Amino acid sequence: MPDSTRSDNPLSAGLLPAQLMVIAKEPVPGRVKTRLTPAYTPAEAAELAEAALADTLAAVASVGVTRRILALAGSPGRWLPPGFDVIAQRGGGLDERLAWALADALVTSPDPLVFIGMDTPQVTPALLAGAVEPLVSGTADATFGMAEDGGFWLLGLRQIDPALVLGVPMSRADTGARQLARLHQAGLRVRMLPELADVDTAGEAERIAAAAPGSRFAARVRALGPRTLVTVR
Repeated sequence: MPDSTRSDNPLSAGLLPAQLMVIAKEPVPGRVKTRLTPAYTPAEAAELAEAALADTLAAVASVGVTRRILALAGSPGRWLPPGFDVIAQRGGGLDERLAWALADALVTSPDPLVFIGMDTPQVTPALLAGAVEPLVSGTADATFGMAEDGGFWLLGLRQIDPALVLGVPMSRADTGARQLARLHQAGLRVRMLPELADVDTAGEAERIAAAAPGSRFAARVRALGPRTLVTVR
């Protein structure tokens, strides 16, 4: 059944015929943002993960596209706004889970698709729209955002092809470079987006919160207070 974000005539409704997908884990203590510990407890790290996810979903919800998707490992919670199709993640490694998410989205719609993770709560609707528009207009075959740690925070495809991510080594310092090379090897015209920082460490959490002071994430960081780790030599 169509949800409230859909339209029989999306262009007349002012919506871009495209899909925005968030790849996320349910924010359960001990399963998300484990690199934030010991600066934060597992429960506090999960609070920060939930805030980051809520900010990301809110940004996606503010972009006028015909379909919004959450590819979720776990169960939806109060942080999920209306208007999202929820699909379960499947597969082993992250590259497999991304490939299956793309394949599952394609079953419902062949429209261009942009996906992001839950690690960049500073993302804005304008940034996301800037990733979608070139795909819809045909001025780019892919859109791509590198992360400061060497990964990537966003990938958009004009034509959904799970093979473009399958087999790319993930969670490495060269993941972003390898994924970008895969796109170029496929002969795709790639539109680059600004580089963003991921929330992985306590220092990054404080830096991202300072850069997006009005976000839920920043409010949670402030509420939990500063965390300084003393290195024992």
